[in-house]
Amino acid sequence: MTQSSQKTWFITGVSSGFGQALAHALLEGGQRVVGTLRNETARAAFDQLKPGYSFGRLLDVTDYEAIDGVVADIERSVGAIDVLVNNAGYGHEGLVEESSLEELRQQFEVNVFGAVAVIKAVLPFMRKRRSGNILNVTSMGGITTFPGLGYYHGSKFALEGISEALGKEVKPFGIFVTAIEPGAFRTDWAGRSMVRAPRSIADYNELFDVIRETRAKHSGQQIGAPAKAAAAMIAVVDSATPPVHLLLGSDAVRFVTAKLDLHLAEIQQWEALSLSTDFN
Repeated sequence: MTQSSQKTWFITGVSSGFGQALAHALLEGGQRVVGTLRNETARAAFDQLKPGYSFGRLLDVTDYEAIDGVVADIERSVGAIDVLVNNAGYGHEGLVEESSLEELRQQFEVNVFGAVAVIKAVLPFMRKRRSGNILNVTSMGGITTFPGLGYYHGSKFALEGISEALGKEVKPFGIFVTAIEPGAFRTDWAGRSMVRAPRSIADYNELFDVIRETRAKHSGQQIGAPAKAAAAMIAVVDSATPPVHLLLGSDAVRFVTAKLDLHLAEIQQWEALSLSTDFN
């Protein structure tokens, strides 16, 4: 893991998963890390991980009115934010027909609106300095899909699109935006961090019951190593030409490649009908 110079990283959601693994790797490498947490005990513990390098901040990313103040305080009291990592988020598992609209709203509030609110607070400072990196942790589920994760996929597809467009908008200012697209990693995503909608429609039993049971059973046994994901994210920031998209994990490469191959084949199959809709 190469870290060419000391930077200040701002990571949302450092209490577990990718955020925790990345924060620890950065601190071991002598980087300064500001991490958000949602209770005072966790915030104080993060402060003490490596005094002078680790800085905990209380923040729920859905508290949009608080975000600007937190970012301004970091810039004033800690230092210029060189790297933003939008990591805070969670998974919702549930069939679309069985899941409530309120569950959909909450999934987007955290995974999309929260991430964008943080970006909008950080961007004026990065733009003024004409430098910065933004890493948006999306998912292979922002490109390909699986039954029972429709709301989650919707939120990650949305963040993928916003991330890609944003990268084109801010590249002239020396700011690089990368969508980090993990496959299945040994985090709490499919365990205690996942919200599961209750089952109610028997017609879906044959399709979905085995999927739900298998996903829960394999939680903690996934192929991906969070520490290696952290090293990959650091490598992105160290690169002179960061990628727009970065898949993490052999499963992500396999599933996304298969999805894109099928998509291209379908475009070609229906190309004549697609082209027939132009004015002659």
